[in-house]
Amino acid sequence: MSTQDEIYVERFGKVAVITLNRPEQRNAFTPSMIACWAEMLDELGKDKDVNVIVTTGKGPKAFCSGAELKGLEDTSNASALQRKNELWEHIHKVALAMDRIDKPTIAAVNGVAVGAGMDMALMNDLRFMSSSAKLSEGYVKIGLVPGDGGAYFLPRLVGTAKALELLWSGDFIDTQTALSIGLVNRVYDPENLMDETLEFASRLANGPSVAIRMIKRAVYQARQMDVKTALDLISSHFSIIRETNDHKEGIRAMIEKRRPNFQGN
Repeated sequence: MSTQDEIYVERFGKVAVITLNRPEQRNAFTPSMIACWAEMLDELGKDKDVNVIVTTGKGPKAFCSGAELKGLEDTSNASALQRKNELWEHIHKVALAMDRIDKPTIAAVNGVAVGAGMDMALMNDLRFMSSSAKLSEGYVKIGLVPGDGGAYFLPRLVGTAKALELLWSGDFIDTQTALSIGLVNRVYDPENLMDETLEFASRLANGPSVAIRMIKRAVYQARQMDVKTALDLISSHFSIIRETNDHKEGIRAMIEKRRPNFQGN
């Protein structure tokens, strides 16, 4: 199977869906898949015809089980610097590509997500989860630290204490637990997951895209700012957005009591 078959993109209007396609391997990723995945994200991030990016796994069993274990075995004789560079120069490409995207991103977690597979879900803005899926950081069970952003993303979603509990135990958590601690946004029956995810994604994709992208920027930027700086920044965003055609259309639609027809500008 070629890399293009192991990971591919489909378009649904203004929504792009990236699918990890190694169901027999629980959608574990290989180095070549990572390179292709990061390239896809960069292209979709720049594509003016794509407003929302969804990532999911093929089949009902797994979203992603992390890195192909054979790859870990192959680096057993590598130096510490070589292993660090393997992560920084290859595995982390997806996280860094995601960080460059200001469009909404959604993980449709169709099955088990473990270790780096869970981290890949955490990198997205939102997580919609199948009721049959489970999540685990899992690294600690093989004597590792979370290597793909778990220590960064998880505390920001569930708080420090809960994140440490999940990271230290490596325990699997089910959908209801994930929902109750704010780790996932919505839970659907397996057969409805993609339809519901695409419906929500399409709603965002057909909304005022400039405003939606600036909202994402403002939220993530504000996490690293004091309130005065955040308010100064948002006043600039607010003033720019008021000049967009979508804002003007939104006001007209409200006055005319109809649904707005946003054009993404």
